[in-house]
Amino acid sequence: MALSPTAAQRHVIDAADPATGRLRGTEAQLAALVKRGLAFRHPRPPHDHFLTPAGHRIRESPAEPRTPTASGPAAPSAAPAAAPAADGVFAARVGGEEAVPGDTGPARLREVRGAWQGLLELRRMTHSDGSTDRPCGWERTHLVRAAALALEAAGHRPAGPDGADGYRVRATPQPEAVAVYEPDGTALRDCGATLEGAGWQVGEYTEPRTRVRYLLASPRKV
Repeated sequence: MALSPTAAQRHVIDAADPATGRLRGTEAQLAALVKRGLAFRHPRPPHDHFLTPAGHRIRESPAEPRTPTASGPAAPSAAPAAAPAADGVFAARVGGEEAVPGDTGPARLREVRGAWQGLLELRRMTHSDGSTDRPCGWERTHLVRAAALALEAAGHRPAGPDGADGYRVRATPQPEAVAVYEPDGTALRDCGATLEGAGWQVGEYTEPRTRVRYLLASPRKV
């Protein structure tokens, strides 16, 4: 799980290259960011360090204000409204959640798009050819969250708790495949186009019993 950075570590994060997320700092600072899940060390020489999606999320968020307390030390502010997932990586909405992020307006969209840019950088740095047009290893092991991030970052609306309108991304028994539901046929096809553009193979199917149309999407390998 990603831990909050210290003030010095936050300074290193804020100074990261805005396009690539490349970090500069002492070996101790960079190792501490890796330990917190906010950076990763590239496996190929020169073994530079780069922000993870969680690190990009912190970089895009405003620095936490510090409030003096009676005893002197400054106290951190409350946690941000949009909580990370269990492993500290930004959690896009999969649709149908009972609890939704506190901010669902422009600030939320900026945060989601920042996480998507971080994921594209992760693709570039972990693919041997540096490509960003197909999913990376993290996405293949977090299928539902990866597909949801692609959809939410593109501006698609996730379903509310009642599931009446908006997309819902769900796991399937099939390996490396997720199902995407959207009651509006046009919106469902738009979701399919977004996932295809994000490097997923997509097909549209009908459930035999309910006759509900849905998408089956798998990360493209080549």
